[in-house]
Amino acid sequence: MMGARAKQLSPADLRPRAKALRDAGGRLQFAYAWSPDGAAPEVRYVSAIPRQHEFEMWIVPGHRELPSLTPALPLIGWYEREMMDLYGVTFVGHPEPYPLVLHARGRSDIKGNGLNGLTNGRPRLPDIDAADVQHLPFGPIRADVLESAEFTFLYVGEHIIHYHPRLFFKHRGMEKSFEGADAQRGAVIAERVSAVGSVAHALAYCEAVERAAGCEAPPRAKALRMLLAELERLYNHLHYLGHLCHTTTLKVGEAQGKLLEETAKQLNARLTGSRFLRGVLTPGGLRRDLNPGKWLGDALESLREDYVVYAAKLELSESHLDRLITTGLLPEKVAFDQGATGPVERASGLDRDLRRDHPYAGYSDLPLTVTVLKEGDAYARERVRMAEIEASFILCQRILLLLEPGPARVECRPAPSTEGLGWAEGPRGSLFYAVHFGADGRLARVKIKSPSFSNWRAFPFTVHDSNMMDYAINEASFGLTVAGCDR
Repeated sequence: MMGARAKQLSPADLRPRAKALRDAGGRLQFAYAWSPDGAAPEVRYVSAIPRQHEFEMWIVPGHRELPSLTPALPLIGWYEREMMDLYGVTFVGHPEPYPLVLHARGRSDIKGNGLNGLTNGRPRLPDIDAADVQHLPFGPIRADVLESAEFTFLYVGEHIIHYHPRLFFKHRGMEKSFEGADAQRGAVIAERVSAVGSVAHALAYCEAVERAAGCEAPPRAKALRMLLAELERLYNHLHYLGHLCHTTTLKVGEAQGKLLEETAKQLNARLTGSRFLRGVLTPGGLRRDLNPGKWLGDALESLREDYVVYAAKLELSESHLDRLITTGLLPEKVAFDQGATGPVERASGLDRDLRRDHPYAGYSDLPLTVTVLKEGDAYARERVRMAEIEASFILCQRILLLLEPGPARVECRPAPSTEGLGWAEGPRGSLFYAVHFGADGRLARVKIKSPSFSNWRAFPFTVHDSNMMDYAINEASFGLTVAGCDR
């Protein structure tokens, strides 16, 4: 696969490879299955090797029973359960061998694999024989404008003993939606997987298609793609700060943060016609050229000045800080083992960023500051995002300063039966697309690894042994989305 160094393995090779990867400090990024030509599922594992730009892909073809890698690499647990649900692959030795994705009525997008009888039933909760332990199932319908999810709490008074999230109530079959589409239409679908990550999804998808086709976007298109990606990071992180203030009841801070977010979105609309920066990216470059002009640099500097004042006030708001410091502790080892990504992992001491470690678009030509903290609490997660806002302002101005004239698109048509891997560092973390084109030149399989799928797995470890009053603050500090998890 273009973008990854492929190695074909036997089932017996998997556990030794996983142990060697772990011992070397590498990380398995994600895993998926697909059935080429209707054959038995082929399972693929994508890993990052320390100090190696190229990713490594392990391919295990034609087996319906494989050893589970979850005991050695816990972050792979949800990917294996997803494959068990959707492709009928059994992972022997999995510590949680029950459905993850499927719900009571089965799934319309997986008919024909004989799995619709499986259901994602009640969560597997620990056996607790104590009269004072209360059991609270909350959701899937929740107050406010929130996505559907069910959270089960076992608690005594305000103390949470155990927490279990149950997601995938509104699975939209987004990966299935790509099948049969041409490469250009696929970019439109990618933008709609998660609205707040439209650019990151489209960029990772386009990079995957371009690697499959052997084409490269022109320098101007690469620069403008980076500009759009950083503009997306800005409005996401500004919204995050406002929402976090909402959970700590800092109402003025909430209003000011969301006003800054709104200003950023208005700049997006003026530049592209879309507040969410949609309709611009396509394989080969951009659908149309953009003309930032001097106005955008001036507007971003004005926004930055307002943000600096806002951030300083947040740092002086003791009632806000008191609710964040020591809340939702995520130790570095747990963050690594469970696959936390983006600002969440960087707030727990893990120094990883795809823009720097595996450069794409034009990031290899720009100096990038990656902020890493070790406290692992909600306050650290806030400070990492605040630092990233500052870095994004600087990157945007540098891109505008260095932007050169030239074409914004080249022809990009993948040949039949080709495949490619693309990635992007979205506002919430690492995002991957693996694309496979069929013999007709249309998409046959698209796998999406989204950051919220990773961070939802890590999140419960910060809730166990915490308290009810801090739950909403802790969840907000992770910046999770259900749509981003349940594609």
